[in-house]
Amino acid sequence: MSAQHTEPGGPLIPRPERTPAALRVALAQVAPHRLAEMEQQKDEAIALAARTDSLGPIVQFLEAWAIVIEIARFPALASRLHSAEYAAQILDRDDPAWRTAMEEIRTVYLTARESLAHE
Repeated sequence: MSAQHTEPGGPLIPRPERTPAALRVALAQVAPHRLAEMEQQKDEAIALAARTDSLGPIVQFLEAWAIVIEIARFPALASRLHSAEYAAQILDRDDPAWRTAMEEIRTVYLTARESLAHE
């Protein structure tokens, strides 16, 4: 399935509901290479929820993947993240540019989280 922009700079797909099935469908559209990772983390969250008798791990799983998808929905935001992650990997931690890259990663995640909070 191909994704289309409704407007330049807009999202590739509509924001999915925060359910495992909806997030999986959305991820398949914007970052299919991460589906196995998502499934593994879902299984781990369910197992931890059962062991701890708490829904917290499942809520955290849904929140984390909603943020991943929120970033991937917007190509410019995803590009910022990938550039910063690459820089953080290749730079020495003593290099001030490494700190700048890490701050950019933090900013991208905060932007996505804030966007979800205002839905």
